[in-house]
Amino acid sequence: MDFEPHRAELVAYCYRMLGSFHEAEDLVQETMTRAWRARDRYDPARASVRTWLYRIATNVCLTALDGRARRPLPSGLGAPGGDPGAPLIPARDVPWLQPFPDARHDVAARADLRLALVAALQVLPPRQRAVLVLREVLEFSAAEVAAQLGATVPAVNSALQRARAALAGMADATEIAEPGDPETRAVIDRYMRAFEAADVPGLVRLLADDVAMEMPPVPLWFRGRRDYGAFMRRVFELRGGGWAMTRLTANGQPALAAYAPAPGAGLRPHSLQVFTVAGGRITRNVVFADPDVFTVFGLPEEIYLRER
Repeated sequence: MDFEPHRAELVAYCYRMLGSFHEAEDLVQETMTRAWRARDRYDPARASVRTWLYRIATNVCLTALDGRARRPLPSGLGAPGGDPGAPLIPARDVPWLQPFPDARHDVAARADLRLALVAALQVLPPRQRAVLVLREVLEFSAAEVAAQLGATVPAVNSALQRARAALAGMADATEIAEPGDPETRAVIDRYMRAFEAADVPGLVRLLADDVAMEMPPVPLWFRGRRDYGAFMRRVFELRGGGWAMTRLTANGQPALAAYAPAPGAGLRPHSLQVFTVAGGRITRNVVFADPDVFTVFGLPEEIYLRER
């Protein structure tokens, strides 16, 4: 019995449930181990291997989430800041939402991994979260989900209605533009050139009026072009010019890895920036400044300008 063909989609499922790529991989490995140990009890007349694996994965995720704090983005913790010069103090005690490295797993429906949606899912109680993902994203039937959760069909339908209602007001959760879309790619290319040139006016021209910038693990975030531009001006004044960026995708969204000038000839990792683009403008930039993110994405610890 071969479970490996299902690993990538199970990692995506567990990531939606937990908001952590590291934990998702660990929980999928636990799922595979449990499935292998129970393989003699698997009954193909009752469920497909895929459905059976999702039942195990769901139980593993719900156990892991028991008593666990949700993984937020800064915008989920309070109002935007009003001072772009405020101290940038990381909140290491917060289990922040992590980005998903697209290149690590070949997942077909990456639009359903977008950051805003995964962040919105974290607000839901774990069982509602599971019902919504299993029904709406993975398209299991209500009967299948009821079997996976050990619940009744009416209970599953009720949980789905409550989950839909809870997410209905979260407009950003439905906003997406494919990273390969020519208009989106052009916007990100222009942003990259402006960033590398430390051109703040050039960056601001690419932003929507109500653009949001978030910077986990710093709980501070900003709303609007003025504060975004003022913050970037501060960054370039502190770090100087000579930046470099590398294109990639994360959560099915366009992303850029930023490298800042460092003592000597090399450039060191600064942040992984994940963009939401709509209507030819950047509406959100989530700037992950945790060095572990570069490791997860397999990005080099140092680059040189001549390599680009």
